[in-house]
Amino acid sequence: MLRSLTSGITGLRAHQQMLDVTGNNIANVNTTAFKAAQTRFQDTLSQLVENANSPQQQAGGTNPAQIGLGVQVAAIATNFTQGAPQPTGRASDMMISGDGFFVVRSGNETLYTRAGAFDFDAQGRLVTSDGAFVRGWSAVNGVVNPNGPLSDLTLPVGALAGAEATTSVILGGNLPSDAEEGAEVVRDVEVFDDLGVARRLTLTFTQTAGQWLVEGTDGAATAPAQPLTFTAGALTGGGTMTVGGVTVDLTALTGYADLSTVEVTDSDGRAAGELESFSLAPDGTLVGAFSNGVKEPVGRIALAGFTNPGGLEKAGGSGYRASANSGDAVLGVPGDGGLGSLVGGALEMSNVDLSQEFTNLIVAQRGFQANSRIITTSDQVLDELVNLKR
Repeated sequence: MLRSLTSGITGLRAHQQMLDVTGNNIANVNTTAFKAAQTRFQDTLSQLVENANSPQQQAGGTNPAQIGLGVQVAAIATNFTQGAPQPTGRASDMMISGDGFFVVRSGNETLYTRAGAFDFDAQGRLVTSDGAFVRGWSAVNGVVNPNGPLSDLTLPVGALAGAEATTSVILGGNLPSDAEEGAEVVRDVEVFDDLGVARRLTLTFTQTAGQWLVEGTDGAATAPAQPLTFTAGALTGGGTMTVGGVTVDLTALTGYADLSTVEVTDSDGRAAGELESFSLAPDGTLVGAFSNGVKEPVGRIALAGFTNPGGLEKAGGSGYRASANSGDAVLGVPGDGGLGSLVGGALEMSNVDLSQEFTNLIVAQRGFQANSRIITTSDQVLDELVNLKR
């Protein structure tokens, strides 16, 4: 039989696979973080019709004569270029800006994905759209150890930020040096004990005999009045006092005329607070916001990098698994070791280029038609040979 028939068949088969790949790319044009594939062809074995001859004294050398036996698919390569961002406004949606993959656990298998459309399940665990657990490092007392083993990330619903006792209160501003005799300036500040029970600390400044006296009380303890001495508006005496175990720092006060601007500029201590919401930092840290105003890490998302991402095997559900040619996963935190940073409230769109894919459709279609014509022509030649007997 004619070799052209075999070549035509291989051409049909190869261009059919190109159509399959292109069709899958177009079907996933709106799939989150989908990476388009590209079909690469190569020729198959060639039949040697005439060997090459080396140059001789009486005759020059000749090249080999070979007839190709068709085409085959050399590779179906995945294009890992960055997809465009799509803002969603959802705090649990995350996008990798740069290289890297999210690490997820599906059953007992570790998979990798670029699709950051995450949610929380009924137990507060961060999961993918198909229920795989997102991996990272959980915080212990607000501290994340990225050198520890990975675990399923869980938002601790109902978690508390513990209470802290107030130990220091700082005041600033100005006491008017020209205030009338007996004038008072009162400032209140909320302070807490080690159980988070709040009480009011009252500081009373009284103008007496041309100087200011300050007295403090929290209802249970009272600090006796002490004078504040100012020289050219600067405090030179009576800078601190202690009320019920709380140190009151007055060293920032000034004593110029006309202005009465005394205020509490800082204080520590807090009541216990319950976790209300979270936000995502570019380094993958999940920062919890508590009802007492405290913000502290509750976990950190891990990313994985590969020496050869093109060697990853697609596992379905926008996931990949490591293969013999991808290299081992190198775990790290976003922004380090060549890994990208994270963008919260956005998803990565598919990187399918529709104009290129429709062009590929035309190329594959014409290639298929041309190879089918090879078979038709070969059939006509065989028909002529058969008809020679007539």
